[in-house]
Amino acid sequence: VQLQASGGGVVQAGGSLRVSCVASGGTFSSFAMGWFRQAPGKEREFVGVINWSGRSIYYSDSVKGRFTISRDNAKNTVYLRMNSLKPEDTAIYYCAASLQIWPLRGQREEYNYWGQGTQVTVSS
Repeated sequence: VQLQASGGGVVQAGGSLRVSCVASGGTFSSFAMGWFRQAPGKEREFVGVINWSGRSIYYSDSVKGRFTISRDNAKNTVYLRMNSLKPEDTAIYYCAASLQIWPLRGQREEYNYWGQGTQVTVSS
């Protein structure tokens, strides 16, 4: 399974951005899809996860109410919509696919496949 993230860029604080992740080489609807991020000098942290159907979604406390995850199984794509962006949201954003039984706990070890990441920079 290959995951290709895109849509990152530079945005001003308070702005919005949507990043996407397209999967290929597998049965996309079999996977729960997660988003993680890694800021310079920091550990990779969990952002949120969506189950295979899109009916169950969990977010980290740091993004809850500002970020929205969605998926389109017909397009093999998962999205991360980010609103009210803050400078501390600056990071490389990674998508990941998991075959583990739901619910997931937001741990990196739960994911089988990772994308290459897309840079999001929020300027103050």
